[in-house]
Amino acid sequence: MGHDEAVNFEPYRGELVAFCYRMLGSFHEAEDMVQETLLRAWKARDRYDPARASVRTWLYRIATNVCLTALEGRGRRPLPSGLGAPSDDPGAPLTPVLDVPWLEPFPDARFDVEVRADLRLAWVAAVQVLPARQRAVLVLRDVLAFSASEVAEQLGSSVAAVNSALQRARSALTGVGDAGTVGEPDDPEVRAVIQRYVRAFEAADVPELVRLLAADAVLEMPPVPLWYRGSRDYGRFLERVFQMWGTGWTMRELTANGQPALAAYAPQPGGGHRLHTLQVFTVMAGRVTHNIVFTDPRVLDAFGLPGE
Repeated sequence: MGHDEAVNFEPYRGELVAFCYRMLGSFHEAEDMVQETLLRAWKARDRYDPARASVRTWLYRIATNVCLTALEGRGRRPLPSGLGAPSDDPGAPLTPVLDVPWLEPFPDARFDVEVRADLRLAWVAAVQVLPARQRAVLVLRDVLAFSASEVAEQLGSSVAAVNSALQRARSALTGVGDAGTVGEPDDPEVRAVIQRYVRAFEAADVPELVRLLAADAVLEMPPVPLWYRGSRDYGRFLERVFQMWGTGWTMRELTANGQPALAAYAPQPGGGHRLHTLQVFTVMAGRVTHNIVFTDPRVLDAFGLPGE
C-alpha cells in the first residue's frame, strides 16, 4: 500500500471497539486497544498486502494480537454473581470492592454497532471465563463470521487448532444467555415492562416492582460484591434503597449491551436529582429476570449521561 494511497481505518472503529470489548469486558480498555490497533495499522500500512487479506481481516489480526497481549497473565472481569453465592441479608453493608476489575457495560448509543445477542452482559461474562485464545476464536468465528482459515492466519495458528478451540469454547458456553428467549429493547412487550418498572420505581411502589419480577430474578451491583436472587430479597433490598436515598426518583430509558437500561437519578435534599446508577435489564416472558446495577462513576461517564 503506497504512502500516496489514503487508508481510511475509521469506518472499522465501532466494530473493533465492540470486538475488543467482548475480549476484555471493559469499554474503556476496548477504546484504548482500538487506538493501539489503528496506530499499529497506520505504521504498518506499507506492509499490508491486499492480495493476502482484506483491510478488515488485517485490522482484526492486529486487534486480536493487541488484546491477547493485554490479557496475558491477567484474570477475567467478573460480575458479583460469578464470584460466590447470593446474599439473603437485605441489610448487608454495601461495601465496594475496588481491587476487582469488574465487568463493565457497553454504551450502544456511542457506536453504530448492530444490536446483537453476543453483546449481552450474561454472554460477555461467560466468555470472560474462557482462555483468551478460545475467546478470540469464538468471537472471530461465531460473532464476526471469519472463516477458519482467516482466523488461523489472524492467530498464527492452524485450521485444525482453530476448529478444536471453537468446539471447546462452544461447549463451555452451552445454554448461556439463550438469545431466542431474551426480549430486545424495542420489543413492545419489553418496553411495556420497562415503562411499568419506571413508573413503579418513581412512585417507590415496591409491591408493584416485585410483581414485575420473575420468581428467581437476580439483582447485582458491581463494585459491591453482594447479589440477591429471588423476587422477595430483591423487593426487600428495594425497600432499603428508598429508606436510604428517599423517594421521588426519576428514571431515563436507554440501552446498554443491546439490552434495555435505565439511568436512575436520586432525589437531592435541596431539590433536583443526581445521577446515581445505570441499571441494565434482562426481560423474558414479560418479567424482569436480571438487573445489573452499575454505580462506578467511570462507567456512568462512558454513557455521556447528564449528572443532574
